[in-house]
Amino acid sequence: MGYHLAGYDVLSVDIAPQPRNPFAFIQADAIAFIAGHGHLFDLLHASPPCQRYTRCQKIRGREHPDLIAPTRTALETAGRPWVIENVEEAAPELRDPVVLCGAAFGLRTYRHRAFETSGFTISPPPHPAHAAPLAKMGRPVADHEFMHVVGNFSNVPLARSEAVMGMPWASRDGLREAIPPAYTELIGRQAAAQTGVRPAALAA
Repeated sequence: MGYHLAGYDVLSVDIAPQPRNPFAFIQADAIAFIAGHGHLFDLLHASPPCQRYTRCQKIRGREHPDLIAPTRTALETAGRPWVIENVEEAAPELRDPVVLCGAAFGLRTYRHRAFETSGFTISPPPHPAHAAPLAKMGRPVADHEFMHVVGNFSNVPLARSEAVMGMPWASRDGLREAIPPAYTELIGRQAAAQTGVRPAALAA
């Protein structure tokens, strides 16, 4: 959604059905799709599954594949500007990542996410101090708390709202896996300014 708000025509690819996806959608292996078709696009964004890196999965002791490296290889082969996004815990696997925080966008969630690019620069808004506590998982969110949109979080309507994630179409599962569109709107606009891509909303 953020790229759409920045003026791009968006095509989404995922190996699983995504019935709530608001844009054109192809069900396919994303790495294979990038390898075969990535050169046709002005900007590529990939969010490999984060389960290998999250604290929750490490506590549970489950094994998950590392898909960041093969995703990067496919993106590099495409020869187009690109972005890889993942959870903050995956930062050691990313090259010179920039971390974005929801509070920097005026959102009621911290939602730190790390971004690697093909070479253009992401300039984040100033990162404010984390003054508000996070609501504990599964408990109601108090007025003075920020939302932690993970696991069995409470109050899906609040999480969907513009105050938190800004994703009114999303399910609980979708919200858990997502990043706020504010992040990718910023990235999309900065990518256009630096790479020569001219989305419709930014064209002269």
